[in-house]
Amino acid sequence: MKKTALLVVDAQNEMFADSNPVYNANEMLENLKTLIEKARSADVPVVYVQHNDGGLVKGTHDWEIHPAISPKEGDPIIQKWSPDSFHETELQDKLKTNGIENLIITGNQTENCIDATCRRAFDLGYKVTLAKDAHGTWDSDTLSAKQIIDHHNEVLSNFADLKETRDIEFSE
Repeated sequence: MKKTALLVVDAQNEMFADSNPVYNANEMLENLKTLIEKARSADVPVVYVQHNDGGLVKGTHDWEIHPAISPKEGDPIIQKWSPDSFHETELQDKLKTNGIENLIITGNQTENCIDATCRRAFDLGYKVTLAKDAHGTWDSDTLSAKQIIDHHNEVLSNFADLKETRDIEFSE
């Protein structure tokens, strides 16, 4: 059977800050916790991706992965500097080394890192599932966060199977 991994993209403290959280932040965190627990129960690897830029500086509180979903010892944590989690990172090598063929993608930011990562994973030949209720963003100048998420769920259905957290099952 094809091997699966759960990819948790940019679930860093800044995204859930009380002063400016992503849309439905608490629900999203609960969904991420549920998916991580399901993955761990099925011995499916959980791979974290951590964004780095001028606002998310390595070692700062905002940069750290949210404590509600923090990695366990041995979980891979991939450092990235662009929206695409595969671009100039070791993600592809880690997944290939572990024989991963299926990716369940979650995290932030819907219209940037989630979009780019879903499309690239598809282009690289992975079977992609997007947890449609476990990725988030903020309002833009023209669209609400909910509109952005709904739109990207529709667009990304061309590259990924879309499933609610409750409907995602893990198997090796």
